[in-house]
Amino acid sequence: MPIDYTKRPATPQSSAPPTPQPVAPQPSTGPVKLTKSLPNVSLTKRGQATGQLRVNLNWNARPPGAAQGGGFLKRLAAAGTSSSIDLDLGCLYELTDGSKGVVQALGNAFRNPEAGNPVVWLDGDDRSGTNSAGENLFVDLSQLHRIRRILVFAFIYEGAPNWAAADGVVTLFPAHGPTIEVRLDEARGGAGMCGIAMIQNRGGELSVNREVNYVSGHDKLDRAYDWNLSWTAGRK
Repeated sequence: MPIDYTKRPATPQSSAPPTPQPVAPQPSTGPVKLTKSLPNVSLTKRGQATGQLRVNLNWNARPPGAAQGGGFLKRLAAAGTSSSIDLDLGCLYELTDGSKGVVQALGNAFRNPEAGNPVVWLDGDDRSGTNSAGENLFVDLSQLHRIRRILVFAFIYEGAPNWAAADGVVTLFPAHGPTIEVRLDEARGGAGMCGIAMIQNRGGELSVNREVNYVSGHDKLDRAYDWNLSWTAGRK
């Protein structure tokens, strides 16, 4: 049978290329950094208002000419004063039943003393500055219904107030999800205390607000935030 070379085999229809599907953005795993322009974050809206919240204070003091060995507080001491520096983490707290108080190493007030399980407590007092984990404050968010507000602060118990010589940072570690950072980046000379962050419960919504407010003592911090506690001199 003769072959007809004028006829070409039919070309199969090529299928259209697949339409690219939009890719959902991946959630950020980096820390949430609270700044002057973005000072607030809602733990409730982020699904982080549960479990145990750890609040850590740490420093990275390496000014020019400072000694590089030892703990961060030792390096801070070498930055501008011959005396040692004892830095403390603590908080003012107010509960929904009207109870108010302070949690800090000063006066051995390591937890709120109200009835029931403690809502907020401190893990210890690092006087040497050699503890790489710093000092840690814990908040039991399973008792959110008892929390009205908690003001996290730090103060220099001994030594010259030399905040500018260190790169201080407070990091909040929720039970899950990204951490939250507040940097102490607005140091003021002569102020030995800093109100760092306000944890506040408003109608069941828990939020964290950057404060970074430097004052000269506990009573000044109290007045700045209307805590209305009575203060007397204390020691560790």
